[in-house]
Amino acid sequence: MGDPKFPRKAYDTPSHPWQGERIKAEVEIVRQFGLKNKTEVWKAQTILRNFRKQSRELQARLRGGDAQAEIEAKALLNKCARIGLLQVTGGTLNDILTLKDTDILSRRLQTVVFEKGLSSTVKQARQMITHGHIYLNGHKVTVPGYIVTREEEGSVEYNTVSPFTDEMHPMRISTEQAAANAVVKANAEAKANAEAAAKAKADAEEAGITAEDGEI
Repeated sequence: MGDPKFPRKAYDTPSHPWQGERIKAEVEIVRQFGLKNKTEVWKAQTILRNFRKQSRELQARLRGGDAQAEIEAKALLNKCARIGLLQVTGGTLNDILTLKDTDILSRRLQTVVFEKGLSSTVKQARQMITHGHIYLNGHKVTVPGYIVTREEEGSVEYNTVSPFTDEMHPMRISTEQAAANAVVKANAEAKANAEAAAKAKADAEEAGITAEDGEI
């Protein structure tokens, strides 16, 4: 079990320290989600890697007719749906394989606070959380990396004794800015989906798969 004072590292570091493309991608993610450092990126990647590993192993066991694998697959899908990574119903093990590390980061309390319009920037959201201005399920939560479930998302709000509850607070986000943030997010998601679809089509064409085959 080990000494509780010295917990095991909860993430895997990159296999090679100097990879230009990876470093650039990590810097962009740190900036986009207002993270403290790359460690939080690696934690998200480790969570996603474990989900993918479970999905691949379960698919192999299901092909072998393992009854226990069906129970474990259902539990995995329910877990991913509960934390907002998959749809509430209709998700499959293949859907888990298509998830990205940004999907995990989008479920962090810091990101949820910003997207709900409680902060003007994602970095301000982190500061508000660590300073105790945010409530979750009626309790103060000071961990920016806390993974928010679907059920908890609606309970994210200002601390009842926080000065941010005053609508005239100078650092509180305006309704117009909240709407602008929502538009920016929607545009970014649309762009990412379009790029993913274009890449999938290009890969299919390179593999010799056509629309007539019913695959793209």
